[in-house]
Amino acid sequence: MRTLLIPFLASLATPASAWEAATGETCTLTHETSDAHIHLTYDPTKPLYTLAITRKSDPWQQAPWFAMRFLGPNEITITTPEHALSDNSQTLNVADSGFGNVLNGLQLNDTALAFTEAQTVGVSLIGAAPEVQKFRDCTAAQLS
Repeated sequence: MRTLLIPFLASLATPASAWEAATGETCTLTHETSDAHIHLTYDPTKPLYTLAITRKSDPWQQAPWFAMRFLGPNEITITTPEHALSDNSQTLNVADSGFGNVLNGLQLNDTALAFTEAQTVGVSLIGAAPEVQKFRDCTAAQLS
């Protein structure tokens, strides 16, 4: 497993756009990598958090579960069978009424691995922490 992860983690150093939080009626947090587009939202009218990971190359394959492993000082792995594919299987979607573990993972670690039993998308979390905090502040404002 380590032999497979070393080249994979090295590929995370490729240039990518920064993490970006936006406030408004819906709070958003986005990030672009060479392999994927990550898009989180919080919609206070539902209230519902969503995560969409869109692969830029081959589509996601059907899988019985989806997981995210956060690597760094506060490692955690989160799994769910409650995911769906859209956009001709290019996008994997997860929705829930709470995303505390996801936000903690993004804010307090160095790398995120979004994966199924067949595929993995790696995401550098460098620069994510302040934008995740802006996203949290937006959601808190929406709740009050």
